[in-house]
Amino acid sequence: MKQLSSYRGRKVVVLGLARSGVAAAKLFHGIGADVVVNDRKERELCPEADELTALGISVVCGGHPEGLVNAETALLVKNPGIPYTADPVVEALRLGVEVVSEVEVAGQLSPAPIIGITGSNGKTTTTTLTGVLLEAAGLHPLVAGNIGRPLSDAVQEVDPNGWLVAELSSFQLKGTTDFRPRIGCLLNVAETHLDYHGDMEDYVGSKAKLFSNQTASDVAIYNADYEACVKVTLGVKARHLPFSLTKRLSAGVCVEPPYADIKPGAEGEEDTPRWIVSRTADGAEERVILVDELGIAGRHNTANALAAIAIALSAGAKPEQLVQALKNFRGVEHRLEFVGTIQGVKYYNDSKATNPMATTMSILSLPAPLILIAGGLDRGSDYMELLPVFRDRIKGLVAIGETREKLGRVAELAGLEAVKLVEPMKDAESTVRRAVEEAAAMAGEGDIILLSPACASWDMFPSYETRGRMFKQSAHTL
Repeated sequence: MKQLSSYRGRKVVVLGLARSGVAAAKLFHGIGADVVVNDRKERELCPEADELTALGISVVCGGHPEGLVNAETALLVKNPGIPYTADPVVEALRLGVEVVSEVEVAGQLSPAPIIGITGSNGKTTTTTLTGVLLEAAGLHPLVAGNIGRPLSDAVQEVDPNGWLVAELSSFQLKGTTDFRPRIGCLLNVAETHLDYHGDMEDYVGSKAKLFSNQTASDVAIYNADYEACVKVTLGVKARHLPFSLTKRLSAGVCVEPPYADIKPGAEGEEDTPRWIVSRTADGAEERVILVDELGIAGRHNTANALAAIAIALSAGAKPEQLVQALKNFRGVEHRLEFVGTIQGVKYYNDSKATNPMATTMSILSLPAPLILIAGGLDRGSDYMELLPVFRDRIKGLVAIGETREKLGRVAELAGLEAVKLVEPMKDAESTVRRAVEEAAAMAGEGDIILLSPACASWDMFPSYETRGRMFKQSAHTL
């Protein structure tokens, strides 16, 4: 993208309101661009429209009018969730108009260096923990991005002597051209969001944009336990810093002694004392913390902690500054969140698990057997990768949403007898409550009920947060 000042007096189309669209519109309006904001929702469903109109920004709601993007358009800033098949995007690309996400804009404006964190799973936990660790080390972080606050809003408040810590989705990264984080971190890669990207090549390629503009003075952190992550970093100019649960790294952040596999299961492994260790290329080694002392449980969360530690050390933190924060951090809402023990049954809210890999790791992090509530938006997966954990660790399944029949089929193949497919009721809240009631009927004293959908929420809910809060409310009102 060109320098922001070059758009003064030129037409910039912002596609999609929401938080990121509002922030981008205000930025371009502030530098004197001719901004037009468009959202296909009706005006009464766009509460942000009045604020922008009061500033003198043109807002068009209720559809995408013909001619919205034309030969005079200099730039289209797209909400990350809007597909590239949307008419204004197609027209922009036909006319040679650059299409970017607001991350591209924020990357140019940030007075502080950026830490970019992406991956199929664990982004929010790792991003939040990174912010906590940098704060503990006195490095003045501001956490934003896909985690909630738009980057183009955060850049106006970040401490120039601190760090802008950004959770980044593949949707956001796909809309970048020159975005360059000082520290980039790729957590893992799993098959997901193919309804948006079309294929894994486009999905992985979007993730790879995190590193594509880095230089030798930057740091590329990646999960050495995933071949796809290793491949993404091949040819990257930045200094490579891997992390691993299963490999004894000569340079990087790893577990010592290593686990035999990414997933739990090896006999005696869980009883072995393990340290998180940082090693540098010159042979220096420092023990950071025992795995058992981490405030977040589960093998996947240990990997998230490795990544956050690698980021914090790269940003200038010292190992001893991180220990107490690592002990105190208890995770984030909707990610393997303990809800409570109700009538002798433990409830966990893992609503943010929106793909099978995330659900698998959460199931493996809890004692078996358990009752799983799963299901949601159908993106075309057959969910057969869940078969092993269904067979070995699940006592019962309650399936909801568009994918309920697919999940029921996997449960049938796994030999589960306690399976209930909940048909949609009058509203989402009623459906969730029925699912919780069905799960409670399957559970006995000491059992666990886990909401871990393996699917996005958008078939019935506006967000995974809404889904998770409905689950918690339903559990507490049994």
